[in-house]
Formats: sequence, C-alpha cells, structure tokens
Amino acid sequence: MLKEKLMEDLKNSMKNKNDIRKNTVQMVRAAILQIEKDKGIQVEDSQILEIIAKEVKTKKDALKDFERAQREDLINQTNTEIEILQEYLPKQLSREEIKEELEKIITQIGATSMKDMGLIMKEAKAKMGASADGKTINEVAKEIMGL
Repeated sequence: MLKEKLMEDLKNSMKNKNDIRKNTVQMVRAAILQIEKDKGIQVEDSQILEIIAKEVKTKKDALKDFERAQREDLINQTNTEIEILQEYLPKQLSREEIKEELEKIITQIGATSMKDMGLIMKEAKAKMGASADGKTINEVAKEIMGL
C-alpha cells in the first residue's frame, strides 16, 4: 500500500513539476527496488518505513555537515527532503513518550547494566518501530539506567 502511495506521489510531483519531492520519492523507490532485487523479495510496508527512517537519519547527519560548511542552499533543500520523508512515517514519539515506553521495557526485562542494552534496544525497536530513532532510544535508555 505504501509502495502505491509513493508511486502516486511520484506521478503527482512530476505533473506539478515539484523536483525536490520527485527526487526524494525516487530515492526511496530506488532503495526499495534495490532491496527487492538484492534479496529477491517483495518489501512490506514495515520494511518501507525502515528504509524511509534510515533515509531521514542519513539526511539529518548530512545536515550537520552542511551547517558547518554554511551551505544555506543545501540546508534548505535537505530540510525540505526530511519534511517530505516524514510525511510517510508514523507520528514520531516525543522524548517523554520514549522514556515512558523504555521504563516499561527496562522493568519488564529486569535490565540493570550496560550488558542489557542490546536486549533493551531490540525490544524498544520492536515496540516503537519507525516512531522513534535508535539514537534517541539509546540516549534515553542510558539516562534511565544512569549510565
């Protein structure tokens, strides 16, 4: 279903001559096609969400470099691309919502040390999925555990 929405958005962006949206959607579609070709599978919506979340993370990382280089043109373009990508992702959880969810997970697992971090992260990603990025989950988990 998400695949069809991407295709429809691509067509609309081409009709409306919206190059940034067109290029952003094409980038996601190319990543999907690459995975399908490499693994010989049809990707599900959950996998597409992971691809999009990964693209958002990549764009945010690039944004830091553009800010250091004071490239306003690239900063504006990248921010627009991030906004477009986030339209496809579920609502992002706030830091407070992540903290609440992690406290439940840590209690449930009985985590007490850094050794348990892998288990916490695995469980958190399974529950929160693309609603929260791994970096934030990791930071909040460390805060909660006092690490």
